[in-house]
Amino acid sequence: MHSKRPSGIMTFRVTNRKTDNSFEVGPQETVLDAASRQGHGFAYSCRSGSCGSCKARLISGQIEPITASEQALSSTDVESGQILLCQARPQSDLVIEAVELPAGSSIPIRTLPCRLAKLELLCHDVMQMTLKLPQNQTFQYLPGQYIDILLRDGRRRSFSIANAQSAETDLELHVRLVPGGHFTQQVFGSLKERDLLRFQGPFGTFFLRESDPGVTLLVAGGTGLAPIKAMLEAAFASGSTRTFQLFWGVREERDLYGQAMLERWSSRYDNFQYVPVLSDASADSDWSGETGWVHEAVIRRFPDLSRAEVYASGPPPMIEALKSAVASAGLTEGQLFYDSFEYASDSQGTIST
Repeated sequence: MHSKRPSGIMTFRVTNRKTDNSFEVGPQETVLDAASRQGHGFAYSCRSGSCGSCKARLISGQIEPITASEQALSSTDVESGQILLCQARPQSDLVIEAVELPAGSSIPIRTLPCRLAKLELLCHDVMQMTLKLPQNQTFQYLPGQYIDILLRDGRRRSFSIANAQSAETDLELHVRLVPGGHFTQQVFGSLKERDLLRFQGPFGTFFLRESDPGVTLLVAGGTGLAPIKAMLEAAFASGSTRTFQLFWGVREERDLYGQAMLERWSSRYDNFQYVPVLSDASADSDWSGETGWVHEAVIRRFPDLSRAEVYASGPPPMIEALKSAVASAGLTEGQLFYDSFEYASDSQGTIST
């Protein structure tokens, strides 16, 4: 049965059979948006139907037809009753079966103004943007989450926060120049320090879980380093003794914009090791490190992942290749956490142009 809000607006109730928690969904609201608004946390990343992070099983009820990529929701998934919570809009009360995140992992989403405090070129095609919050304002987030920059034409561009939160936190973003990219070309061209911007967040469920695996493998592709950098900063600041191994895949050596920092961390912290991987190392270079695809380097060094957890951030092809590789090495679905970056010009991925 549907219900009415005090204003008379129709709502539908969604019940999660796995936890017996329930919440209301308003007209044209997605299940994910309604859950987040009411403090119920479900895994998600892109919010555009591209990554499949928010997959759940529909037990009963009706939803509007879902728009999703075959990669995120295959025909086999559909036949077995799987839906994407970021795309599901109820047409009746629903019963779903989905894993809920621990209490406290769902932080209220806010919209705030900010000032562009600094622009720093990290390498030939990556710019660090530092955003300063208004005086006396704080912004709570979990290391690994992302924000949306709200553009004046109504579009939004999503970027992972690249630093851990502290009392005087400015937000650090890593922006890759995308040819023809509407926003990234502004970052590399017309934006100036002290310009005013607006953002919304935090979004995403890519953050370290409170567990104690044998080893925590962090896998980044390109600017996928940003959320992982934030995770590591927070872990080091807390004195974590968890064992971290970072694999960072880029095309060429000049793309390793965080190399010096990561090497310092590797020397300073006994529980951290770092492996850079080049997919397109030139034949005449003196590179002696790992080459090929980053997921292949992971499996070469860790052929048995049964006692590991893997946190991966990068473009969808990297994530899809990694999923298959780590599953064949004994990693279960519940041990893999990922943030699939989207670069399409108007998508709502973790990073867009």
